[in-house]
Amino acid sequence: MTSTPEPPLAETPIDSAPPASGKRPVRVWDIVVTVLLLLALVGLTLIVSMFGLYLSVAADACGARACDTGLIAIGMVFATVVPWMLLGIAVIASIVLLILRRLAFWVPLVCAVLMIISFFIGGGLATAGVPPV
Repeated sequence: MTSTPEPPLAETPIDSAPPASGKRPVRVWDIVVTVLLLLALVGLTLIVSMFGLYLSVAADACGARACDTGLIAIGMVFATVVPWMLLGIAVIASIVLLILRRLAFWVPLVCAVLMIISFFIGGGLATAGVPPV
């Protein structure tokens, strides 16, 4: 009636634990880094969209010459709205990747680069609406 004692459980961190039943391991560092980068991305989105609103200043020179105000408006709206759309895409993509237990920290980094590129595209459109002197 003597039972064999069970071996003690090994104390290992969550990141190095073998996957149970074929699932990927939970990477706590990836969750923390992704959340922090998404919070920083919200701040970058606010900054970039505020600068996008300032692209309307390109129309100041339109009193002395004929400008394409439609193109200036498109550039301003592009530089203001696209960062918010990219933020939404980044949040959704990060959540999906974290649920699937795949690396997700790269999504906010790529989105930050795309936000800056979208600002410069919007600035280029707004500037193209003002003819040279």
